[in-house]
Amino acid sequence: MKKININTWKRKDHFKLFSKFEEPFFGVVVHINCTKAHANAKAANKSFFLHYLFRALKAANAIEEFRYRILDNEVILHEQASVSTTINRPNGTFGFAYFNYHTDENIFIADAQKAIKLVQTTEGLTPSQPGGSEIHFSAIPWVDFTSLSHAHSFTFPDSCPKISFGKLTDKDGVKTMPISVHIHHGLADGYHVGQFVEQFQKLMNEV
Repeated sequence: MKKININTWKRKDHFKLFSKFEEPFFGVVVHINCTKAHANAKAANKSFFLHYLFRALKAANAIEEFRYRILDNEVILHEQASVSTTINRPNGTFGFAYFNYHTDENIFIADAQKAIKLVQTTEGLTPSQPGGSEIHFSAIPWVDFTSLSHAHSFTFPDSCPKISFGKLTDKDGVKTMPISVHIHHGLADGYHVGQFVEQFQKLMNEV
């Protein structure tokens, strides 16, 4: 974890402006082509959710702006972004699962499966803390959404990016999925979201 000197930071003016906003997050929704990724996951008998989650986190970690967080009015840069994701429980509720990013996909999936099992067999919610390295992920596999908003407390100093995935749809053999990206405008701009989307799509297209 590295503390950023705001006075010499290239985003100094952006941070000072948008940090004054009651709602400093902005968001976009795009559709990702999942045809190859879904086929690859199915061929490997692998969870499609963990397949695309790994690639989304890998893409986010490659972009510095997705690893900035605000803690006690200071900007910090995490060496690595980790996962906080909603996990559905058998009783129709959900819990938050936490696990780290690992460059080895097999290790990542093994850690994720342990965290998911823990959530599914316990009760309650454990929200993340301000300034943590997590990216807030969620999946809404029942809805092919075109826009998305999040519950937000204006008194909670939140600066974690939020990435949500929607319903996988098939049209003429082409599978697509909506993805929503919300990020603090003091820490990142549309340019960086575009970088993330481009990198994520590239990873989803890999054989």
